[in-house]
Amino acid sequence: MGTRPEIIKLAPVIRILEHDTLDYFILHTGQHYSYSMDRVFFEQLELPDAKYNLDVRSGSHAEQTGRMLIGIESILKKENPDVVLVQGDTNTTLAGALATVKLGIKVGHVEAGLRSYDRKMPEEINRTLADHCSDLLFAPTEKSRATLINEGIPESRVFVTGNTIVDAVFQNLEISKKRANVLELFDVESGGYFLATAHRQENVDNEERFKAIIKGLEKVHEEFGLPVVYPVHVRARRRIKDFKIEVNGVRLIEPLDYLSFLQLESNARLVLTDSGGVQEEACILGVPCVTLRYNTERPETLEVGSNVLAGTEPDEIVKKAREMLNKQKNWPNPFGDGKAGERVVKIVREEIG
Repeated sequence: MGTRPEIIKLAPVIRILEHDTLDYFILHTGQHYSYSMDRVFFEQLELPDAKYNLDVRSGSHAEQTGRMLIGIESILKKENPDVVLVQGDTNTTLAGALATVKLGIKVGHVEAGLRSYDRKMPEEINRTLADHCSDLLFAPTEKSRATLINEGIPESRVFVTGNTIVDAVFQNLEISKKRANVLELFDVESGGYFLATAHRQENVDNEERFKAIIKGLEKVHEEFGLPVVYPVHVRARRRIKDFKIEVNGVRLIEPLDYLSFLQLESNARLVLTDSGGVQEEACILGVPCVTLRYNTERPETLEVGSNVLAGTEPDEIVKKAREMLNKQKNWPNPFGDGKAGERVVKIVREEIG
């Protein structure tokens, strides 16, 4: 693991490994390395420390992935595990899968089979390559299973487990309610604000597109008269400064720990995001979602009606926000029953021994 989403989504798997007292260790690449984006998640989710931390930090895709490959290979040669689990679609996922398969060790990919069919997204390249060098592919839904089989991956390697994000949301929502009231901290009321996130490279590194997203959020605030709360990712805050973007009517706050974010998310009237994980969480929590992208690797959210694609044009963002605010919140959860972590570990034990 190496990023905030991986920590959150692998936590349910780690809890089962701990409960079953299996011999395992955590290898952290250090792709996310600030306290607010990394360490705090281990503390709040009560996870054991990583045995290894490569501390690769930022860099170009080649630099970062190359440093990970070298470090991961060295540790795997020393430890010689039976199987390595990677999760999702980050540079950590790709480096972990590549280093492992090159050493002849079995690879299990948690959250396999997601596709946006947009190769301009680094994540699309990462998840596709990780899938095609994995031995065990843990697909969250039947749709993702079908995608993998259509790409020529043998059916015997693919297992539908549900998504571990459901486990994480169920396990951590109650914990979050016992903490300090985040709504009071930001002076908002349940159902009385919108929550926004934008961090993807193709959005925030593109000056025209990022300015359009900010303008769209401002227009949403003007149209509906509710506060728009935006926890700003480090990368996005840097770009706001670089592009000299003036922000009016949108409340910019520091990145939040997972439990605080979960509180804000579960009580929001509407979520506007470019995050795949947030699309899933909003669907599970029954909060309408507007995705600030032109595609998604979570088509299940579109099919059940919890989410809609708006792209990045300001007027379209307002239009889609209006559409979702008028929608009934009675969609089914397509991502499973909250037992994905158990299934992943059970399948690994059965298949690997």
